[in-house]
Amino acid sequence: EAPAGKTLLLCADPFTAYNSIVLEHRPYQHLQTSISPLAEIHPSAIIEPNVVIGPYVKIGANSHIMANVTIAEHTLIGDEVIVQPGAIIGTEAFYFKRTAEGFFKWRSGGRVILEDRVDVGAGCTINKGVSGDTLIGAGTKLDSQVHIGHDVVVGKRCLFAAQVGIGGNCVTGDGVIFYGPVGIAQNLHIGNKVVVLAKSGVSKDLEEGKVYFGYPAQEARTAYKELATLRRITNEK
Repeated sequence: EAPAGKTLLLCADPFTAYNSIVLEHRPYQHLQTSISPLAEIHPSAIIEPNVVIGPYVKIGANSHIMANVTIAEHTLIGDEVIVQPGAIIGTEAFYFKRTAEGFFKWRSGGRVILEDRVDVGAGCTINKGVSGDTLIGAGTKLDSQVHIGHDVVVGKRCLFAAQVGIGGNCVTGDGVIFYGPVGIAQNLHIGNKVVVLAKSGVSKDLEEGKVYFGYPAQEARTAYKELATLRRITNEK
């Protein structure tokens, strides 16, 4: 039964139905020029050479897009955003349906949104959302070679070091710090002011305000005690 106030749509092949709707309303538009005439760029924004900007991109005041950056369709960039060389923003989501014949690609229907004063390091890649938006909160800073998966929502004033990777549909709070190269599995929630130390792997939700370490990541004090115990046991042998 349908919940109150809801309608159920029943379909034998929901993947094909959903994908066809997205393709109808957001067909692929291949670039004919480096900067699409459908893009909106504030006059005060700085666009360096060899930048590629897709249709329906918006770039705000005093933003600085450095050389060899690609900003794909439907990306919204706020004011005073810095994007360093070689970053690729708005790539299609790594999202496929597995069938007996192989993998079939979903058309990404979401956007990437970079709020004001975001910094994106050299060589970063940020996927657009599948059915929602990938969002980087105001004042967040990404080091070089950070990857943000589809539909990720990053809070405000976060700091991610080089080679951090965040899986799809993750949500982080404000003031989160990830040392490099931290890996975050998909569909997780990371609380406000969480710190994850270098080379940790996160496989479950993390409570706010705590420091985590290890693989799988746990509270740093617990992880260090376990390492010390293992070292003592090894030495005794």
